[in-house]
Amino acid sequence: MPAQSEAQQKAAGAAMSAKRGDTKVSDLQGASKEMYDSMSEKELEDLASTDHDDLPEKKGD
Repeated sequence: MPAQSEAQQKAAGAAMSAKRGDTKVSDLQGASKEMYDSMSEKELEDLASTDHDDLPEKKGD
């Protein structure tokens, strides 16, 4: 599943980092916290690895 915006891609990257133990879960907030709780590491990796050249900064832009 590709990311729909750069913001979504960044949130997925932050959540993936916490899943891997590189950052603290307590540092997550908002969408990245929700993604951490509800998505697998593979799903997060798919979102985070989306080519962002054509993505809007935020969904709806």
